[in-house]
Amino acid sequence: MSSYSYSIQIAYSYAVRVATEHDYRPIWSLPEPADRKPRFTRAQIADAALRIADQEGFDAVTMKRIAVELGAATMTLYYYVRSKTDIVALMQDAILADILVPDECLRGGWRDATTAIARRTRDVLMAHPWSLASLNEAQFGPNAMRHFEQSLAAVAGTGLALPARFELIAAIDDYVSGNALHAVESLTRARAADADPGMVAAAVTFGVAQLQTGDFPQLSAIYTESAQAGPPMTEAALTEQFERGLAALLDGLAARMKIS
Repeated sequence: MSSYSYSIQIAYSYAVRVATEHDYRPIWSLPEPADRKPRFTRAQIADAALRIADQEGFDAVTMKRIAVELGAATMTLYYYVRSKTDIVALMQDAILADILVPDECLRGGWRDATTAIARRTRDVLMAHPWSLASLNEAQFGPNAMRHFEQSLAAVAGTGLALPARFELIAAIDDYVSGNALHAVESLTRARAADADPGMVAAAVTFGVAQLQTGDFPQLSAIYTESAQAGPPMTEAALTEQFERGLAALLDGLAARMKIS
């Protein structure tokens, strides 16, 4: 490509970005490039962005970094997406595609169906731990609609009024996301402890000194027992804890909402 042609491409890409800066339409309302053989697809761009986020963290996801991952020029990406906002939307939609459960999971009772969705959702969130805090402003996409459709289908047979069905779904979603967040934090702390035993020793020394002040009678009372057992810090233990909590939550919701 001549320097003149390259300059024209850069100027065109810049003009497209300026023109779409205040275009609030979601990326899915825009057609993909109509070339007979486009070099990339939105799915490929999303996959590249997810790989970067999983390996290097969400902050590493930039147009330049994605271009490097794909072996393309940065300006080339603007032929497929308008901005990082589109990238983030595609990333979230790709994650939500993984959260979808097979149709057969929805054909049983409400409890089995919601349990299947809850387990799958947690598994995917744990696989992309950065997503719990980084995709809150992502645009609503087709797989978000499919996920919500599955959630509604899961509770359709409960006989509850619509507001109560929404409440049931929200309670389970809140538990799943909260549990995943705490599990990620626990595993992160466990890895940090393994990598730096001295930090753990210093933290324990400080904690014991605080207990000896007498300001924490409840913590002091259980210190010996908890020191023997310790909180669950392995993925298997945290998953078992999730399952127990989910079962208790569903028991309580069924009793409170009088669902058979």
